[in-house]
Amino acid sequence: MGRVIQKFNALKKDLDHASTDAVSQGKIIIQIGSATCEKAAGADLVRTEFERLLAATRSEDVIIKQTGCTGRCAQEPIVGVFVPGQMPVKYRKVDPDAVHQIFREHILDKKPVASLMLDKTSEVMYKHFVTLCTSKKCSNAKGESWYDYFILKLAENKVPHDDVYVTKGSCIGLCDDEEEVEEHGVMMVHPENVIYRYFNSSQLEEIIKIHFVKKEIAEKFIVHGDQMTEDYFKFYGDVSFFNKQTRITLRNCGIIDPESLTDYIHAQGFEALAKVLDSKGKAKIIEEISASGLRGRGGGGFPVGTKWKNTRDLVDDPVKYVICNADEGDPGAFMDRSALEGDPFSVVEGMIIGAYAMGASKGYLYIRAEYPLAIERVENAIYKARTMGLLGENILGSGFNFDLEIRLGAGAFVCGEETALIHSIEGKRGQPRMRPPYPSASGLWGHPTCINNVETWANIAPIILHGSKWFSRIGTEGSKGTKVFALAGNVLNTGLVEVPMGTTLREIIYDIGGGIPGGKSLKAIQTGGPSGGCIPADKIDTPVDYESLKAVGSMMGSGGMIILDETDCIVQTTKFFLEFTKDESCGKCLPCREGTVRMLEILEKITSGTGTHEDIIKLERLGKMIKATSLCGLGQSAPNPVLSALEYFKEEFMIHIDEKRCPTQKCSQLIQYKIDADKCTGCTVCARRCPVSCIIGARKRPHEIIQNDCIKCG
Repeated sequence: MGRVIQKFNALKKDLDHASTDAVSQGKIIIQIGSATCEKAAGADLVRTEFERLLAATRSEDVIIKQTGCTGRCAQEPIVGVFVPGQMPVKYRKVDPDAVHQIFREHILDKKPVASLMLDKTSEVMYKHFVTLCTSKKCSNAKGESWYDYFILKLAENKVPHDDVYVTKGSCIGLCDDEEEVEEHGVMMVHPENVIYRYFNSSQLEEIIKIHFVKKEIAEKFIVHGDQMTEDYFKFYGDVSFFNKQTRITLRNCGIIDPESLTDYIHAQGFEALAKVLDSKGKAKIIEEISASGLRGRGGGGFPVGTKWKNTRDLVDDPVKYVICNADEGDPGAFMDRSALEGDPFSVVEGMIIGAYAMGASKGYLYIRAEYPLAIERVENAIYKARTMGLLGENILGSGFNFDLEIRLGAGAFVCGEETALIHSIEGKRGQPRMRPPYPSASGLWGHPTCINNVETWANIAPIILHGSKWFSRIGTEGSKGTKVFALAGNVLNTGLVEVPMGTTLREIIYDIGGGIPGGKSLKAIQTGGPSGGCIPADKIDTPVDYESLKAVGSMMGSGGMIILDETDCIVQTTKFFLEFTKDESCGKCLPCREGTVRMLEILEKITSGTGTHEDIIKLERLGKMIKATSLCGLGQSAPNPVLSALEYFKEEFMIHIDEKRCPTQKCSQLIQYKIDADKCTGCTVCARRCPVSCIIGARKRPHEIIQNDCIKCG
């Protein structure tokens, strides 16, 4: 054991007395979300009410913990209750009245409140929750999922129906790729917290007989997962939402206290840093990142290992920088904010590891000023890491010096582009510049600079800790690992989801998202934010990876995913995104500055009923020209929503032009309101309510609308 590892273990031991792992102490944990969205929903009031009840009852066996975002945006505030010996339970939309019921029935009487549960499948308190991996790598000899066979064998072995709840899960990277096997499977069983691996049907049946019939642990089939996969079990209070997810970036969000260094270290935090500082093998770190197949999660998908190697080797410069791009500006995107609020130490650790590998001594986190809680928690993480010798001079006694600072973005979307971001940190106007040279050769103040986004940095420590082979087993051949998406729009379960690359849009929208509310039909999926495209419903089985999304006219982007149903107007949607990119253009290059304005003018013509067939030709020509000639990624991708919509939904554009109407009635200028003179009684109610007084008529006589004055408010 090296000197650095010894020093880290001593630090970890010193923190043991402050450990908040209350479950191991036989205590009840009440977890209350403390992210921005949770607080807005009333989480602080919920916490205060629990604290009052604990004080009144003088309960010493209950601990209240704050956590980051759990991802269930539409169900907040969320409260998790962990009673030793019971299944974890999560409660939805908790208010002060619900607090009293949860405290009285669950905390005191140990009986979960079924009516308030987040996941209704938990209303029946099963003895076991089983998640079967259903990825392509985990299948029988016919290439089929083990799910049906497992259910059949449970029945044949007379396992009571209420004993086992079985779900179809995603890949967690525990498959065996050391040798080619025809059959392979992985299952996780809770509350025993065991992971089994089997290689044929007879082994699976043997596990059933030992674990579910004899009620014993099938020791010979256990595969020992890491802390991250074990923490997966803590989400079983919400089975249907999490069983198809694999959480790497968000591995600690909703589990640990984001302000507690102790919590992070007890979740294997900073072990990866100690490992690399002890090894002294900087080149091997980059080789490991390259072998993992990790690609930049900011949207471009550039190989991270290659970027790190270029930063280290292209220019012989003793001064190098690393930057975390947390300037998240896409409409509806909140992945970076939630990660920084829920697990800031993971980003700090990833940046220290990267800096060590590339030879950098200084790093910056460029965070949007509109994220005050994220900024506060990152500041706290930097301070505590520096105080404990994990950041600053002579980190863990290794002789390596590295420190971090925060820089605030002023809300300019273009500063998400790396060269514009660099200019902003330097105190200049946030505008992109021509590349090459790339930042890896000449970046911040002319020195080699590596810029990765929040999600990319958060993946570094798990890869170093568990190995590139583990990471590369998750995902597809060209897109390894997982991706976080902000699932929004017309979908039942809005929120943050993290899925293995290659998961289909159908699985995300229906298996995780719960489908389209109100029985409506899916119309399109808009991915990649204002730079992405509109994917039609008939391509719902498209795998989510860099190449597949590009092939259907969209892109991964930073991770926005907006679901459109039959009531949404595609023309209006593309107009919204183009308005955004037009407003956010820095104005430096003419194609983006003027081209987006011209495209928006054409869309406004179409949505106002004055569009022509020639306008469609102009839109396509302008879009292709802007993509080909703009200076930076913002301009090059700005026409994507329009061009993809024209490819798949041209008929809807033509209805706006030819019939002067919007099929979804979302384009207000194409709506005309009329008063039926035969039914009008002259009551004057409509005239009194009209905000612009465009309805005229005498009492008890038919009224009429002055069409030129009507603002179509509905």
